[in-house]
Amino acid sequence: MTVLKHPAQEKLADLDGFRVEIDAKQKRADIVLDRPPFNIISMAQRDQLRLVFESLDENDDVRVIVLRAEGEHFSSGGDIKGFLEASPEHVSKLAWNIAAPARCSKPVIAVNQGYCFGVGFEISLACDFRIVTETTQYALPEQKLGQIPGSGGSARLQKMVGITRTKDVVMRSRRIPGKQAYDWGVATEYVELSDLAAATDRLVKELVYFSPLAQRTAKKLLNDSEDASLAAGIELEGHCYSRLRSSDDFREGVEAFHGKRAPKFIGS
Repeated sequence: MTVLKHPAQEKLADLDGFRVEIDAKQKRADIVLDRPPFNIISMAQRDQLRLVFESLDENDDVRVIVLRAEGEHFSSGGDIKGFLEASPEHVSKLAWNIAAPARCSKPVIAVNQGYCFGVGFEISLACDFRIVTETTQYALPEQKLGQIPGSGGSARLQKMVGITRTKDVVMRSRRIPGKQAYDWGVATEYVELSDLAAATDRLVKELVYFSPLAQRTAKKLLNDSEDASLAAGIELEGHCYSRLRSSDDFREGVEAFHGKRAPKFIGS
């Protein structure tokens, strides 16, 4: 049984619609949506997902986090009835909860098969890497309910593909097939469904190989400089480079390169 530690421990006592698997040997944690067949995400589950990401971010046994799902579909979206029953205060926290993968300092991989709609798409967009297959369908269908995306979906998508494509997806509730998502730059990798688990394993092993300190720095730099001017982004990159130059991991990387051996990074 996976034990998670967080100041709000009581909220993690009974996970709603998902489970957490930690493989300390592989330095990997899997957050697995587990309410098949459509893995509908409840309001309470959104709070818990945020808390779990925060807990795993503090876990030294974890280097990479994988967000995946049981069954044919990643998630068909949120519990629609829950929106009507939720308080305005709760609804106002939706985007903050779903942005947890982006705030997490560690690499987060979304494994997206089948339906990936609404909040399922939004939380995937907040991840660092998205692996899709021929079965994947992304969508933000809120217009069909007389609503708009409420957890960062339209904003994140527009950053990736521009306003024209985003209007086409959001205002028409249009689906994006997996191959098109890859061609547009929304997905990191496009693989056959039969290769999805193996492709995920390969990416995890690749990411674990690198310096955890350099990975955290790169993720924060890229997130923080996304809205910066070119000059500001270059300056911020220079400051980050300068700080890493004095790190143990950088010294180890240089020595390993010259010694023609694999580096052993420790994260400092």
